[in-house]
Amino acid sequence: MSVVHELRTERLLLRGWRDSDLAPFAAMNADPQVMRHFPSALDAAASDAMARRIQAQVQRVGYGLWAVEVPDVAPFIGFVGLAEPRFEAPFTPCVEIGWRLAAAHHGRGYATEAARAVLRFAFERAGLPEVLSFTAPVNVASRRVMEKLGMRHDPADDFDHPRVSQGHPLRRHVLYRITADQWRALS
Repeated sequence: MSVVHELRTERLLLRGWRDSDLAPFAAMNADPQVMRHFPSALDAAASDAMARRIQAQVQRVGYGLWAVEVPDVAPFIGFVGLAEPRFEAPFTPCVEIGWRLAAAHHGRGYATEAARAVLRFAFERAGLPEVLSFTAPVNVASRRVMEKLGMRHDPADDFDHPRVSQGHPLRRHVLYRITADQWRALS
């Protein structure tokens, strides 16, 4: 598959990463409010390394976590896209849909709007049979986005995240799924 550089929605541009995205990405990843559902915030070096991994996946498989821009409003507000989890679990290998937006852009429907475009890409252009998403149970906002996308949660799929330390309150995760057929039935 060739690299897909852009997806557009009514209000958003999902695009490839630019060097100018690294500083706001690092600021977002260091923000305790944005990172409250993750084991820890990221320092600038870890944030830059994550951006390099994102870009490498795009080059390898043709898609990944797109940088999100609100044209004429904000040049970078976070990311939304598809990733391949880098850990082993009963459901891996798989493709995950995920998002992370700067706190100033929460509550505006951007994650849902962008994720809908990403699911359309996943099923219509990438030909994926299924897309998963997961988060800590307390991350109500992300769970709400998953549900708005038509993703389904089965408590039997919930798991302890292997990259979150034993005893950490965020170790337990809920898993949501949507198949191409389920997505088509909703479209």
